[in-house]
Amino acid sequence: MSALTVLNSADEPVIFETATAENGSLIGLITLNAPKALNALNFEMIKLLEPQLRAWQDDDAIAMVLLKGAGDKAFCAGGDVVSLHRAMAQGKPTSLVEEFFTLEYKLDYLIHTFDKPILVWGNGIVMGGGLGLMAGASHRVVTETSRIAMPEQTIGLYPDVGGSYFLHKMPQSVGLFLGLTSASINCDDARFVSLADHFIDSTKYDAMLAQILTVKWGKTASLNHDRLTDLLTDLDNQSARMPKGNVKANLKTIQKLGEFTTLQEQVDYILGLTTDDKWLQRAQKSLKHGCPLSCALVSEQLKTSQGKSLLACFKMELGMSVRAGEVGEFQEGVRALLIDKDGAPNWQYKTLSDVPQTIIDSFFANRFGENHPLNELAVK
Repeated sequence: MSALTVLNSADEPVIFETATAENGSLIGLITLNAPKALNALNFEMIKLLEPQLRAWQDDDAIAMVLLKGAGDKAFCAGGDVVSLHRAMAQGKPTSLVEEFFTLEYKLDYLIHTFDKPILVWGNGIVMGGGLGLMAGASHRVVTETSRIAMPEQTIGLYPDVGGSYFLHKMPQSVGLFLGLTSASINCDDARFVSLADHFIDSTKYDAMLAQILTVKWGKTASLNHDRLTDLLTDLDNQSARMPKGNVKANLKTIQKLGEFTTLQEQVDYILGLTTDDKWLQRAQKSLKHGCPLSCALVSEQLKTSQGKSLLACFKMELGMSVRAGEVGEFQEGVRALLIDKDGAPNWQYKTLSDVPQTIIDSFFANRFGENHPLNELAVK
């Protein structure tokens, strides 16, 4: 394998390298470098990632980008909500929460709209903010260890990072089910619900990179997309059989959600299922103990975002996320799950019927007017 050129310190939370392919093209390599924190995405990481990706997008020598997480346990286990909790606890939520989510969504949007191929090695845990990084990549690879979820309702949030857009790409009612239950899915599920493109054995990473360096990369992005697809398809075909998922096996059960007209009926249906299926049982338990406000937000989010563009979805989510920093459930959810770890959040709104419609509506109000922080994304 060609020698790697390291572009920054190995102590940084994101490591940038380039590898030279046999024909002289450069491959941009990014490693999220916080394995002890399961590579959770923090402010510093985001501030490093976006300018480097922009530089590589404009660099004709770079043929493609490969993004992975350090260690074997996780690609990225989500956003660093513990830091946000500290800001909310100090009574100054709006500015810091707005800055974090603005930068995160700009980064996610950049990945969605990146001209060159971006390969995300989605090995191990891929949750929340990690899925935000992976969902928009052109080539999303999962392995037998991949464990993917949008667990925001457990912390009083909602499926953001573009969930308003990509949850609609799933089979009918599946996006709603996953959002309400925070159900974890595997590699087979991820491909079925359009969150992954290729399955490769976790042991084949080095072989994959070695093959990437033998490709005769061209000067056009479209050609390079095709060549990377061909390479990954070959590796996919050489890999072991994927472990079976749970979504397809339970699709009829999940899609019955569409027969109910109210969210309360949908929640009652899921909680009332009589099943021996362990995956469905875990989904029921998560829904039962999750945040009622989050459930209301998931439902309204998916109704409101139906048919919206990617940019419109991110704009809507930024308003929702900043509002979440004000209302209190998000702060309490992070406290219970990640700070005190008592697993006993004291939600303000104990049941769905306790959630005022005015509170739900406030998440979808146009709080930014004409000066939306994401307006610059409209100009490429």
